Amino acid sequence: MTGPCADCFKGSIHTGTPAGTVAEIHGLQTYVAYPEAGVTPKGIVVMITDAFGYDFVNNRMLCDVYAKKGGFLVYCPDFMNGHAMSSKCLHIMEQLMAPASILTSIIYKPIYAIQAMYHALPWLITTRSSVCRPRILKFFQDLRTSPPPFETPSLKIGVCGFCWGQYTFLLAADKPSHRIKRHSSQIPTNSSSTSTSTSPDTPLPLIDCAFTAHPSFVKVPQDAEAVTIPLSVAVGETDMAMKGPLIRQMKEILEVKKKGDNEVVVMPGAKHGFAVRAVPDDGVQRGWADKAETQAIDWFTKYLA
Repeated sequence: MTGPCADCFKGSIHTGTPAGTVAEIHGLQTYVAYPEAGVTPKGIVVMITDAFGYDFVNNRMLCDVYAKKGGFLVYCPDFMNGHAMSSKCLHIMEQLMAPASILTSIIYKPIYAIQAMYHALPWLITTRSSVCRPRILKFFQDLRTSPPPFETPSLKIGVCGFCWGQYTFLLAADKPSHRIKRHSSQIPTNSSSTSTSTSPDTPLPLIDCAFTAHPSFVKVPQDAEAVTIPLSVAVGETDMAMKGPLIRQMKEILEVKKKGDNEVVVMPGAKHGFAVRAVPDDGVQRGWADKAETQAIDWFTKYLA
């Protein structure tokens, strides 16, 4: 099983002002990013963020990019219920992991380690799967049992996940127990890859497609074997949370063994967290972040349009 790593809590805080709004949607505070004025959304994309949560500026600005460039309505709910990792941890981890003199390593690095644990341990406890998993599933179930927020003959929903990859894989597995009878306005008008029945009484999948970048907490091969909904993965070749052999095994399962509409794009030199927290003046990481952005938008356009 993959898990959290030092890079989960490292990276830069981007500059800029998010253009969306905050609203309460299905009981959760949610950042909402909109397409350009006058554009009817192709569908809804729901973001499951990295450790830094729904109010982290990087996550909100990425929602804006997906909305404007892709033409989607993007929701970024507070699935952590106010318990996101503090952005202070980014600076702490940078200091902890940076090369230093022997004196600094002896005197200061233990202090940085204690500070990192002060932030990380409560986050791990308050955002554990047993707490957040039901909250995430309920949000998607509420989306599917409510009228669409814009006029559409059949609402399409995608999910994008960063670092918290287990939940993207969970939704892409489309377990029968997670399916739900949709609101009457969301019943597909024709058959699709995820539905062969249009009966109002037939439980249907919660999502139509999924994208995840540098996932952690993923069990390989189990979680990859369980995927049935189209899934696109962007992962760095030097990802600390998922080592090379697991990446290759996941790619083999999703692209070859399952022979479904899945893809795993391995990015040489990319580190864990690159899609959200890449340092702007690091040309390699920034370049891979841009490619992951395009990968996600293209994937959602393919399955939501």
